[in-house]
Amino acid sequence: MTVLVGYVPSPLGEAALRAAVEQARFRDEPVLVVNTSRGDAYVDPRFAQEAELDRVSRELTAAGVPHSVRQLVRGRDAAEEIVDIVEAEEISMVVIGVRHRTAVGKLIMGSAAQEILLRVPCPVLAVKAD
Repeated sequence: MTVLVGYVPSPLGEAALRAAVEQARFRDEPVLVVNTSRGDAYVDPRFAQEAELDRVSRELTAAGVPHSVRQLVRGRDAAEEIVDIVEAEEISMVVIGVRHRTAVGKLIMGSAAQEILLRVPCPVLAVKAD
């Protein structure tokens, strides 16, 4: 089994990554770091550049955490990508960062976190940035 973390290059993503490492150590499982973009990668602030993902991989290696990093740019939103990975692979837990949104904001923009929470069959750990 594997702990999947939805990673974005922000304090929210760093908080999710720290929580995923804690869970992976507790469960004695590897971490799968997933970063996605719908295709507008150069203007999408949630899309991690190669240097950022290299840093994440170096930190996980230094911490002794087995891991893999997957970056997907397939025209789909992050929730769709994460749900598909969970359904196709042996994922024991999903870790995501969440931020406060108003009800109107969720109605207009949707909520990737909400979709993940409702659709994946495994536990989801939602964390906030420090």
